[in-house]
Amino acid sequence: MALTTHVSQVDNTQTPYKLDPDQTLRASQALLKHVQAELKRLQESGGKRNLLATEGSDEEDQEDDAQPIWLTLGTKQYITDKHRLKPSKIPVPHSLNSNENSTICLITTDPQRAAKNVVADPTFPSSLASRITRIIGFSKLLARYKSYEQKRQLLSEHDVFLADERIISRLPKALGKVFYKGTAKRPIPINMAPKDASKDKSKRVLKDEREAVVAGPAVIAKEIEKALNSVPVSLSPGYNIAVRVGLDSFSPDQLKDNIAVAATAIIEKHVVSGWKNVKSIHIKSPTSVALPIWLAEDLWMEKPTGPAIETPGEKIKDSEAETTGIKRKRKQNTTRGAQSGERKKTRLADEKAKDKEDVAARKARLSAQKASAFEAD
Repeated sequence: MALTTHVSQVDNTQTPYKLDPDQTLRASQALLKHVQAELKRLQESGGKRNLLATEGSDEEDQEDDAQPIWLTLGTKQYITDKHRLKPSKIPVPHSLNSNENSTICLITTDPQRAAKNVVADPTFPSSLASRITRIIGFSKLLARYKSYEQKRQLLSEHDVFLADERIISRLPKALGKVFYKGTAKRPIPINMAPKDASKDKSKRVLKDEREAVVAGPAVIAKEIEKALNSVPVSLSPGYNIAVRVGLDSFSPDQLKDNIAVAATAIIEKHVVSGWKNVKSIHIKSPTSVALPIWLAEDLWMEKPTGPAIETPGEKIKDSEAETTGIKRKRKQNTTRGAQSGERKKTRLADEKAKDKEDVAARKARLSAQKASAFEAD
C-alpha cells in the first residue's frame, strides 16, 4: 500500500499531498499496543529502571509512568543551518500536560515579585496557581543554581518549565547542558510583557513601581494555558525534526488527531517548500522502531523553490553549480586523488607531447610566412 496520499489541488492546503487518516490510525493503534505490551512484559519480569538515562534526556518519561510518542519528520533539504534554542509552540487538540499533579516552574525577569503577585492574585485561576510550585527570577537563578548538581536537582523537582520570552535567549548559558542536552524539559517561552507598555510611552514604569513590568493575571494565565496545550518544536541543523505528540496513555484517536495537527503545522511553519521538501513521516516510542505513516515518491528535489540553506562543508559558487551541478569537478591537470594512476599519467604525458608538437608546428608555419614575406619585398 502506497503511503503517499494525493489530493485535489482544490484542497484548502493547496498541496497535492496530505496524511492518510486511516494509515495514521493504524500506525497509532499498532504503536500503542506495542508500548502497552512492552510495559506489561517489564512489569512481569521485574524490569529495572535504566540507570544510564539522565534527567532531561529525550528518553526520560515526561510523567512518572508515561512514555512519550514521537513524531519524526525527515526532509530532503537542510531544515536550518544553526541551532535554535528558542522552541516554537504548536497547539494540539489533546494536551500532553493535562495531569493535575504535574508541577510548573516559572522563570521570570527581575524582579520576581511582580510575577508572584500576579499568580497570588484572586482573579488568577486556582487550578494553575496550585501547579506553579516555584517562581524564580533570572538573577536568583544565576545565584542559586551554579553547580551541575544544583541544576540537576532543579530539573528533577519540576515537570514543566516556562520562561519569559524576554530572557529565553539567556537561559541556555544559565542552565547549561543539563536542560539543553535533550528537549524533554527545555523552558517553553511565554509572553509575560504588558501589551500596552511599548505603545503608550506616557505610562512608563517608574523605578519605584517596577512590579508593573508584567501583564495582568488574565493575560498570563492565558499564555500559560496556551503553552501547556502546545508541543514545543526545537530545530537543529540536519534533515530531521522530532516532536513529542502524545503519551502512551492516549487513545489511538487522540494520538491520530495530534499527529495530523502537528505534522501539518510543522511543514507549514518550518519546512522550506512545504510538502515538496518532506521525505518521510514516522511515529515511534523510546522502545520501538519507527512506524511509517507517510513516504514521498521522490527522494530529492530537482530545484529548490525556497531560500537556499547550505549544508556545512558544501559551499558552491553559482557559476560553478550551473556548469558542474552539485558535485565539483576535479582539475584536469591534477595527479592527486583516487583517479591518479599509470593510465592518467600516460594520458597527461601524451597531451603535453601533443601540445609541444602543436607549438612547434605553429612556429614552423610562422617562420615560413616571414621568409615568404621577406622574399616578396
